[in-house]
Amino acid sequence: MRSLLVIHHPVPASERSDTAAKALLPEFILRSYGYKIHLARNEKQALAGIMEADGTVLHLPVAAIKPWCSTLEQQKRVPVLWWCSDHAASQSLEACEDDVTIDGLLFPSMKEHELHWTLHFSSKHFYERQQWHDEKTQLLARIEERKWIDMAKGILCEMKQISESEAYDVLRKQAMNERKRMVDVATSIVKLYQLLQETGSGGAKKS
Repeated sequence: MRSLLVIHHPVPASERSDTAAKALLPEFILRSYGYKIHLARNEKQALAGIMEADGTVLHLPVAAIKPWCSTLEQQKRVPVLWWCSDHAASQSLEACEDDVTIDGLLFPSMKEHELHWTLHFSSKHFYERQQWHDEKTQLLARIEERKWIDMAKGILCEMKQISESEAYDVLRKQAMNERKRMVDVATSIVKLYQLLQETGSGGAKKS
Protein backbone atom coordinates (compact mmCIF):
# COMPACT_ATOMS: atom_id res chain seq x y z
CA MET A 1 0.00 0.00 0.00
CA ARG A 2 1.59 3.24 -1.16
CA SER A 3 -1.49 5.39 -1.70
CA LEU A 4 -3.72 5.91 1.34
CA LEU A 5 -7.01 7.65 1.96
CA VAL A 6 -7.02 9.35 5.37
CA ILE A 7 -10.42 10.21 6.83
CA HIS A 8 -10.45 12.55 9.80
CA HIS A 9 -12.72 13.26 12.71
CA PRO A 10 -13.34 17.00 13.26
CA VAL A 11 -9.93 18.21 14.41
CA PRO A 12 -10.02 20.06 17.76
CA ALA A 13 -8.92 23.69 17.74
CA SER A 14 -5.89 22.75 19.83
CA GLU A 15 -4.67 20.36 17.11
CA ARG A 16 -5.27 22.90 14.34
CA SER A 17 -3.11 25.50 16.06
CA ASP A 18 -0.57 23.33 17.87
CA THR A 19 2.42 22.50 15.66
CA ALA A 20 3.37 19.50 17.83
CA ALA A 21 -0.19 18.12 17.64
CA LYS A 22 -0.25 18.58 13.86
CA ALA A 23 2.93 16.54 13.56
CA LEU A 24 1.08 13.56 15.11
CA LEU A 25 -1.73 13.58 12.55
CA PRO A 26 -1.71 10.59 10.16
CA GLU A 27 -1.29 12.61 6.96
CA PHE A 28 1.88 14.30 8.23
CA ILE A 29 3.46 11.08 9.49
CA LEU A 30 2.49 8.98 6.47
CA ARG A 31 3.67 11.60 4.00
CA SER A 32 6.99 11.86 5.84
CA TYR A 33 7.42 8.10 5.27
CA GLY A 34 6.82 8.40 1.55
CA TYR A 35 3.12 7.49 1.26
CA LYS A 36 0.81 9.34 -1.10
CA ILE A 37 -2.10 10.73 0.91
CA HIS A 38 -5.65 11.60 -0.13
CA LEU A 39 -7.16 13.56 2.76
CA ALA A 40 -10.93 13.58 3.33
CA ARG A 41 -13.09 15.29 5.91
CA ASN A 42 -16.47 14.56 4.31
CA GLU A 43 -18.17 11.85 2.25
CA LYS A 44 -17.72 13.56 -1.11
CA GLN A 45 -13.96 13.89 -0.64
CA ALA A 46 -13.72 10.30 0.64
CA LEU A 47 -15.60 8.76 -2.29
CA ALA A 48 -13.38 10.66 -4.70
CA GLY A 49 -10.17 9.69 -2.90
CA ILE A 50 -10.98 6.00 -2.44
CA MET A 51 -10.72 5.34 -6.17
CA GLU A 52 -6.98 6.09 -6.17
CA ALA A 53 -6.19 4.62 -2.75
CA ASP A 54 -4.75 1.22 -1.86
CA GLY A 55 -6.06 1.45 1.69
CA THR A 56 -8.04 3.62 4.09
CA VAL A 57 -6.81 5.06 7.38
CA LEU A 58 -9.64 6.16 9.66
CA HIS A 59 -8.76 8.77 12.26
CA LEU A 60 -12.19 8.52 13.87
CA PRO A 61 -13.92 7.31 17.02
CA VAL A 62 -14.64 3.57 16.82
CA ALA A 63 -18.39 4.20 16.68
CA ALA A 64 -17.94 6.01 13.34
CA ILE A 65 -15.91 3.25 11.66
CA LYS A 66 -18.75 0.93 10.62
CA PRO A 67 -20.88 3.59 8.85
CA TRP A 68 -17.82 4.87 7.00
CA CYS A 69 -16.80 1.35 5.93
CA SER A 70 -20.30 0.68 4.59
CA THR A 71 -20.20 3.91 2.56
CA LEU A 72 -16.75 3.28 1.12
CA GLU A 73 -17.34 -0.40 0.27
CA GLN A 74 -20.10 0.62 -2.14
CA GLN A 75 -17.42 2.42 -4.16
CA LYS A 76 -14.32 0.24 -3.64
CA ARG A 77 -13.10 -2.37 -1.17
CA VAL A 78 -9.66 -1.76 0.29
CA PRO A 79 -7.88 -2.57 3.57
CA VAL A 80 -9.16 -0.49 6.51
CA LEU A 81 -6.89 0.63 9.34
CA TRP A 82 -7.67 2.62 12.47
CA TRP A 83 -5.36 5.46 13.47
CA CYS A 84 -5.42 5.09 17.24
CA SER A 85 -4.40 8.53 18.49
CA ASP A 86 -5.02 9.64 22.07
CA HIS A 87 -7.96 11.73 20.88
CA ALA A 88 -9.59 8.95 18.82
CA ALA A 89 -9.06 6.41 21.61
CA SER A 90 -10.52 8.68 24.30
CA GLN A 91 -13.65 9.16 22.18
CA SER A 92 -14.05 5.39 21.80
CA LEU A 93 -14.18 4.21 25.41
CA GLU A 94 -17.89 3.37 25.22
CA ALA A 95 -17.53 1.53 21.91
CA CYS A 96 -15.45 -1.43 23.09
CA GLU A 97 -18.27 -3.87 22.31
CA ASP A 98 -19.08 -2.39 18.90
CA ASP A 99 -18.94 -4.83 15.98
CA VAL A 100 -16.40 -3.23 13.64
CA THR A 101 -14.14 -4.82 11.06
CA ILE A 102 -10.66 -3.39 10.61
CA ASP A 103 -7.52 -4.91 9.15
CA GLY A 104 -4.96 -3.22 11.35
CA LEU A 105 -4.08 -0.57 13.94
CA LEU A 106 -1.72 2.33 13.44
CA PHE A 107 -0.31 4.56 16.20
CA PRO A 108 1.34 7.99 15.97
CA SER A 109 4.34 6.62 17.91
CA MET A 110 5.14 3.99 15.27
CA LYS A 111 8.51 4.13 13.57
CA GLU A 112 8.72 3.89 9.80
CA HIS A 113 9.52 0.16 9.64
CA GLU A 114 6.80 -0.65 12.20
CA LEU A 115 4.22 1.23 10.19
CA HIS A 116 5.40 -0.37 6.96
CA TRP A 117 5.06 -3.92 8.30
CA THR A 118 1.69 -3.16 9.87
CA LEU A 119 0.40 -1.97 6.51
CA HIS A 120 1.92 -5.03 4.81
CA PHE A 121 0.27 -7.58 7.10
CA SER A 122 -2.97 -5.60 7.21
CA SER A 123 -3.11 -5.84 3.43
CA LYS A 124 -2.60 -9.62 3.59
CA HIS A 125 -5.30 -9.90 6.24
CA PHE A 126 -7.69 -7.90 4.07
CA TYR A 127 -7.22 -10.13 1.01
CA GLU A 128 -7.61 -13.26 3.14
CA ARG A 129 -10.79 -11.79 4.61
CA GLN A 130 -12.06 -10.96 1.12
CA GLN A 131 -11.33 -14.48 -0.10
CA TRP A 132 -13.19 -15.94 2.88
CA HIS A 133 -16.11 -13.58 2.23
CA ASP A 134 -16.27 -14.56 -1.46
CA GLU A 135 -16.08 -18.28 -0.62
CA LYS A 136 -18.84 -17.87 1.95
CA THR A 137 -21.01 -16.02 -0.57
CA GLN A 138 -20.47 -18.75 -3.17
CA LEU A 139 -21.25 -21.48 -0.64
CA LEU A 140 -24.47 -19.78 0.45
CA ALA A 141 -25.45 -19.37 -3.21
CA ARG A 142 -24.87 -23.08 -3.85
CA ILE A 143 -26.93 -23.99 -0.78
CA GLU A 144 -29.73 -21.75 -2.02
CA GLU A 145 -29.58 -23.34 -5.47
CA ARG A 146 -29.61 -26.82 -3.93
CA LYS A 147 -32.74 -25.89 -1.98
CA TRP A 148 -34.66 -24.90 -5.14
CA ILE A 149 -33.49 -28.00 -7.02
CA ASP A 150 -34.49 -30.32 -4.15
CA MET A 151 -37.91 -28.65 -3.92
CA ALA A 152 -38.43 -29.03 -7.68
CA LYS A 153 -37.36 -32.68 -7.54
CA GLY A 154 -39.89 -33.30 -4.78
CA ILE A 155 -42.67 -31.73 -6.87
CA LEU A 156 -41.74 -33.78 -9.94
CA CYS A 157 -41.56 -36.97 -7.89
CA GLU A 158 -45.06 -36.33 -6.55
CA MET A 159 -46.66 -35.25 -9.83
CA LYS A 160 -44.98 -37.75 -12.17
CA GLN A 161 -44.59 -40.60 -9.67
CA ILE A 162 -40.89 -40.94 -10.45
CA SER A 163 -37.73 -41.39 -8.39
CA GLU A 164 -35.44 -38.55 -7.27
CA SER A 165 -32.76 -39.54 -9.79
CA GLU A 166 -35.36 -39.53 -12.57
CA ALA A 167 -36.62 -36.13 -11.41
CA TYR A 168 -33.06 -34.82 -11.51
CA ASP A 169 -32.69 -36.08 -15.09
CA VAL A 170 -35.93 -34.30 -16.04
CA LEU A 171 -34.61 -31.04 -14.63
CA ARG A 172 -31.23 -31.47 -16.32
CA LYS A 173 -32.75 -32.24 -19.73
CA GLN A 174 -35.20 -29.34 -19.50
CA ALA A 175 -32.37 -26.99 -18.57
CA MET A 176 -30.35 -28.18 -21.58
CA ASN A 177 -33.33 -27.85 -23.94
CA GLU A 178 -34.13 -24.33 -22.71
CA ARG A 179 -30.46 -23.37 -22.43
CA LYS A 180 -30.94 -22.29 -18.83
CA ARG A 181 -29.28 -23.10 -15.55
CA MET A 182 -30.85 -26.00 -13.71
CA VAL A 183 -31.59 -23.79 -10.71
CA ASP A 184 -33.56 -21.38 -12.94
CA VAL A 185 -35.68 -24.23 -14.28
CA ALA A 186 -36.18 -25.57 -10.75
CA THR A 187 -37.18 -22.14 -9.44
CA SER A 188 -39.76 -21.74 -12.22
CA ILE A 189 -41.27 -25.16 -11.42
CA VAL A 190 -41.49 -24.44 -7.70
CA LYS A 191 -43.02 -20.98 -8.18
CA LEU A 192 -45.55 -22.27 -10.71
CA TYR A 193 -46.49 -25.12 -8.39
CA GLN A 194 -46.90 -22.71 -5.46
CA LEU A 195 -49.06 -20.42 -7.59
CA LEU A 196 -51.28 -23.32 -8.60
CA GLN A 197 -51.58 -24.37 -4.98
CA GLU A 198 -52.66 -20.86 -4.01
CA THR A 199 -55.19 -20.40 -6.80
CA GLY A 200 -56.46 -23.96 -7.07
CA SER A 201 -56.59 -26.13 -10.16
CA GLY A 202 -59.47 -24.10 -11.60
CA GLY A 203 -57.56 -20.83 -11.55
CA ALA A 204 -59.71 -19.21 -8.86
CA LYS A 205 -57.92 -18.10 -5.70
CA LYS A 206 -58.72 -20.27 -2.71
CA SER A 207 -60.79 -18.61 0.02
